[in-house]
Amino acid sequence: MASNSQGIQQLLAAEKSAAEKVSAARKQKAKRLKQAKEEAQAEIEAYRKEREMQFKRYEQQMLGSKDDMAVTIDKETKQQIIALSHRVNDKREEALQALLDIVYTIDATVHTNMQVNGA
Repeated sequence: MASNSQGIQQLLAAEKSAAEKVSAARKQKAKRLKQAKEEAQAEIEAYRKEREMQFKRYEQQMLGSKDDMAVTIDKETKQQIIALSHRVNDKREEALQALLDIVYTIDATVHTNMQVNGA
């Protein structure tokens, strides 16, 4: 009986040892998976940053900076305002004369829609 009991004890010890090894292997596997996931996430983030920088450089080359565009628009607007001001100044006398001619010219004819009473 003692050998039977000793055999059972050996089996229980072997089973406990195997369970501990399986548990350690599972923990190691989980640790490796977590580490692989973190490394993959870091690679993805680095790739995303690199692509974002490439896009910004491309955008800068194609469109120029937003400040440059704003300066260009302001410059063009000022030039257009100056051109319009010159045109107004050049045509001011002519427009005033045309208005005065219309005001001072009196046409003494009766409008066609006016009916004369008693006629």
